[in-house]
Amino acid sequence: MKVLIVCKEVIPVTLYGGVERIAWYLGRELVKIGHEVTYLVKAGSKSDFATTRILDLERKVADQIPDDIDLVHYHYTPDDVYETPVPYLITVHGNRNDKSEHDINSVFVSGNHALRYGSSTWVYNGLDWSDYSKPDLSAERKYFHFLGKAAWRIKNVQGAIDTISKTRREKLKVLGGTRINLKMGMRFTLSPRISFHGMVGGIRKEGLLNGSKGLLFPVRWHEPFGLAIPESLYYGCPVFGTPYGALSELVTKDIGFLSNNLESLAEALENSANYSAHTCHEYARENFNSGKMADKYLGLYKRVLAGESLNDLPPVLKEIETERFLDWVK
Repeated sequence: MKVLIVCKEVIPVTLYGGVERIAWYLGRELVKIGHEVTYLVKAGSKSDFATTRILDLERKVADQIPDDIDLVHYHYTPDDVYETPVPYLITVHGNRNDKSEHDINSVFVSGNHALRYGSSTWVYNGLDWSDYSKPDLSAERKYFHFLGKAAWRIKNVQGAIDTISKTRREKLKVLGGTRINLKMGMRFTLSPRISFHGMVGGIRKEGLLNGSKGLLFPVRWHEPFGLAIPESLYYGCPVFGTPYGALSELVTKDIGFLSNNLESLAEALENSANYSAHTCHEYARENFNSGKMADKYLGLYKRVLAGESLNDLPPVLKEIETERFLDWVK
């Protein structure tokens, strides 16, 4: 099968990156099992296993699809998607808070994500763990970490800082943010128990995760998936977060604790030693690997190639969020 993967980002990813990381790993898995992959991606991209073409956002995407492609896998929804000349599907990676329709061949990234749009079609994001350094699950762990774009208020880095401050002596490393951030309303954190490491990736990020007692992830929106979760689990870190979006689906009682109450989360952090690094690691390896993701997508490819729609009706958000931020109890 000849598959075109369309993504508005540069591949491969170097530091933080969600959509492009998934597009990269999916394409590589497809090639491993005998399929031919072409990427239609942002200028500056390259690949040693697939053909890359430059996506021109000033032109119709449908006009940029090579003639010999069997199926197109979009990682965003182009305005001219209905003009796609071959079967296609679309992975929806984010949230949209309105009643506009998604394409009938939309695929969501968790069961909760799909359910909120009236769909039952979803595939978990998967990572190629061979690209990650081997974790030392017996390593000494001295702090917790926050992983995400701290400038996004829905990620609630301030809530993570406040939670750590409520513990007796725990420390927090913020991966993905800086001490001073104008977008956060002049956030300035003086506590010596909080350190900021900016946008990190590769070996540096993996080393920081491997020294952590757990991921502190008190998001205030319905997280569609959250790659910070499997990446942290892989390095033996249990997850302490809010019960919103996919978190309530992904984080079982054996690998973490969920609450929107600061006091409860702080107490759970104090008892983080109750969780097994080996259990967290094996859970991530088993459930969120790129091979399993590719197998799931191949099943959906076969359905659209057979002329089947992936949803009975175009998915639409069932309930519009009237508040910008979900509850966070201090």
